[in-house]
Amino acid sequence: MIGVSYVDRICFIEMQNPEKLNCLSSSLCNDMMHALNEAYQKECVGVVIKAQCNHGVWSAGHDIKELPINGEDPLAFDVPMERLIHMLQDLPIPIIAYVEGSVWGGACDLCLSCDMIVAVDTATFAITPAKIGIPYNASGIMHFINQLGINKAREMFFTATPITAQDALNVGFLNQIAPIDQLPNLLEDKFLNPMRKNSILSISAIKRQFRVLSRAAASISAENFESINAWREKVYRGEDYPEGIKAFLEKREPKFKGKASDLDHTNVTRIVG
Repeated sequence: MIGVSYVDRICFIEMQNPEKLNCLSSSLCNDMMHALNEAYQKECVGVVIKAQCNHGVWSAGHDIKELPINGEDPLAFDVPMERLIHMLQDLPIPIIAYVEGSVWGGACDLCLSCDMIVAVDTATFAITPAKIGIPYNASGIMHFINQLGINKAREMFFTATPITAQDALNVGFLNQIAPIDQLPNLLEDKFLNPMRKNSILSISAIKRQFRVLSRAAASISAENFESINAWREKVYRGEDYPEGIKAFLEKREPKFKGKASDLDHTNVTRIVG
């Protein structure tokens, strides 16, 4: 499902399942983690993640067919996609997402978990858990807040509609955009060639510092963490979540019946009263 090549100390990992829109299935995620580990062992100075696009889609995010509907957390810490995201963040060499199409759902989180993103100027990005009824996890939401700011993160999660490459560039989601014919040269000239000349030891230490410092800024209390998990559990154990998955697979609009008050109205009562 992936292709791996090495060019002058840069590892290129290409998702090669365009028929399934490069959904982040367990097998694809496991293959990518193996390739990332191999790139580290080979002492590469950078990794580029690419994709073979079909219908203009870079990746459609979660493989919906693999999401559990038996009351288990669909975004638990140890599922392959989440482990891949953590590995991208923690691997001590720079990783670049090279985007030539639209990016959906969890694939947006995958891109943000890379250290830099370059994209074709026609690319779009949509974070879509609300369309299916998935309760996104706290680490993922915090990741969007830290990268985009809270207002843009709210817009993307609440509307689940795509933002353009230019919009994404303006809010810091992307590093650079270019027309499709200019993107390869931009990647080489602005990113890969300079990285090959720099100290990978220095860069590795700096990447580790970015990660530790960003985590420190995002720390929350144990009480708040328990509240988040309680809210999420009510969603993935409720009726909207399996209905969203069923509707997606049947290619129809979901019929959600849940209400905001089904989670917990304690905070609202406190504010109003």
